[in-house]
Amino acid sequence: MAYRPTFQDIAHIGHVELLTPKLEESVAFFKNIVGLHENAQTGASVYLRAWGDYARYTLKLTASPRAGLGHLAFRTRSAEVLESMAAFLLENGIAGVWHDGDVGHGRAFRFSSPDGHALELYFQAERFVPSADDRPRFKNQPQKYIPRGIAPRRFDHINLLANDVQACRLFFRDMLGMRVTEQIVFEGEQEMGAWLATTLKSYDVAFTKDHSGTRGRFHHLTYFMDSREDVLRAADILVENDVFIETGPHKHSIGQTFFLYCYEPGGNRFEIGSGGYLIFDPEWQPVVWTKEERAKGQAWGLQTVSTFHTYGTPPVAGDPEKPWLPK
Repeated sequence: MAYRPTFQDIAHIGHVELLTPKLEESVAFFKNIVGLHENAQTGASVYLRAWGDYARYTLKLTASPRAGLGHLAFRTRSAEVLESMAAFLLENGIAGVWHDGDVGHGRAFRFSSPDGHALELYFQAERFVPSADDRPRFKNQPQKYIPRGIAPRRFDHINLLANDVQACRLFFRDMLGMRVTEQIVFEGEQEMGAWLATTLKSYDVAFTKDHSGTRGRFHHLTYFMDSREDVLRAADILVENDVFIETGPHKHSIGQTFFLYCYEPGGNRFEIGSGGYLIFDPEWQPVVWTKEERAKGQAWGLQTVSTFHTYGTPPVAGDPEKPWLPK
């Protein structure tokens, strides 16, 4: 029988590459304030991970004239699935190329979403190997907890802006095997948001409408904390370091995560989150939210700030110039 991607053929998001016009400052933010750990440097890129990430890195920061997404990489569940999924994409008219890999992972297949986001599939990956000082007493943890800065446990999810949310949703469902968990659909069947999962989490990838009409932009990425109290503590750490909090701490209705948003020095939006729900139901049907329901605000009635809907990276005409500077 011919191969077709199924749920969990993609094991999880492997890493995200963020472009930044202020590489040194962005690295300092993620290391000293967020508390990620630097694991490698090559040319104009720095590779980082959270203390609970098993892989060698989950965030790649690359110097660039403009902020935004470099690429989003997924690890498949096996080498055989990687080959099959790449062949399936090519057979279905999706242009893509193989390359030899990057720091921490082997051969990879690079292609694009319908909106132009750079995507990548790979399987072979290096696990993080702790030094003697970082070796955990708990043998089922990749590294001992090091309470530097916010110190999130692991990478969690990414949100991408899309000119055509429906096309991206169908692509990630039909071409990559992801499960649609939640949607925002306005009258006239206009899709404003889609949340998809490749794990048992409520979502791993989200697409929200880019009101500028631009394609391929980045909204935010998220690292995970163990508790709501950790998110509140993160807010204190950001304030102590003069980092503007765009919105939160608060709770999302969609996904049920407790959140706060800020900006790293290069201009990319960054989220610290906790909570959410797991989906064990094999017959799960997407939860659909209407315009009227979304107008009620977040879970406890807090209205979403305007910049959350109007700013992405790279910035375009009409975006707030520097939304991290409160008026």
